[in-house]
Amino acid sequence: MNIRSLTRGDGVVIGAAVLLFIASFLNTYEGSSSGIPNAWDDLGLVMSLYVGGIIGAVLIVLARALPQPRKVAGLELGQFGVALSVFAAWTAFWTIVDPAGPFDRLGSVGVGAGLVLGLIGALALAGGAIATPLVPALGAALLPAPSPAAPQPYGAQPQGTYGYPGAPQPQFGGQQPGQPFGGPPSQGGQPAPAQPAGDFSPFWFAVPVPRPLFGEDGAPTPIAELAPGTWYLAVEQRGANLVAQTQDGRRGVLQDTSGIQRG
Repeated sequence: MNIRSLTRGDGVVIGAAVLLFIASFLNTYEGSSSGIPNAWDDLGLVMSLYVGGIIGAVLIVLARALPQPRKVAGLELGQFGVALSVFAAWTAFWTIVDPAGPFDRLGSVGVGAGLVLGLIGALALAGGAIATPLVPALGAALLPAPSPAAPQPYGAQPQGTYGYPGAPQPQFGGQQPGQPFGGPPSQGGQPAPAQPAGDFSPFWFAVPVPRPLFGEDGAPTPIAELAPGTWYLAVEQRGANLVAQTQDGRRGVLQDTSGIQRG
């Protein structure tokens, strides 16, 4: 599970779930005749609005963090979570419109803080779940990628030896550590040409966002996902692609090398 794959929209979803949890313990109705202090005294309400919304949020975040999609009843976890979130918002809205239904014969039951915060949380939850794929600002990473100045060990290589991120390394083709893959620092504001494949030497790199790693056999299905904040070893260059090795020893082709940083 990779928490660095979470987006700002997922942060909204998490915050809304926390708000729903708090709201479930507050007064659902106002009025001496309601007899329902909070949502936990009304099984139908607590399961459909509060617990349903929280489960929806968990499924959305879990689907984002898992490396491979999982399905429930033919739907991906994220899709199932969005459906639960929309249902929670639907329940909250109609409960606010008619708080006690036919049981409020004297009109003495009002809306409590638990229902008000529940509606706000449910709307925020549904909005975050639906808008995240559509709004670029919500699709940005929730946690920024760490700087290469704080390296992580790879395998059993000791710090200070060649290849370890952060250790002194010779320069290949004029490229400086920390510069994006593809060429040395710019001269006069213009990017220098990419280094020839024949001059390639293995180096460490990190990706800015999750990137799929495809098999060397050319199969269209990814064999792994490279995550921000983790160092990987580039062992070969094939045109614009890199052959990378993961920490568990798997090798594959990284097709999207834009924005990567060398260690």
